[in-house]
Amino acid sequence: MLGRFERNGSGEATVEYGDSNLRVVRPGRFVRCGVTGVEIPLDALRYWSVARQEAYADPDAVMVRLRQASQAG
Repeated sequence: MLGRFERNGSGEATVEYGDSNLRVVRPGRFVRCGVTGVEIPLDALRYWSVARQEAYADPDAVMVRLRQASQAG
């Protein structure tokens, strides 16, 4: 759950993604999906990559990124 400070920003937030949590560096209302570019409200953010430090809108976006990574390596 996000604190009052994290929710009160406007525009895009800057976030550091951890293994089981995230830290809002610059407050905002949303982050962008690293695959689709769609806005993800912070309260709805459920998927992210610690290694890539990017958020994902849904499980399908996660799978797209995983496929891209396996093809590149």
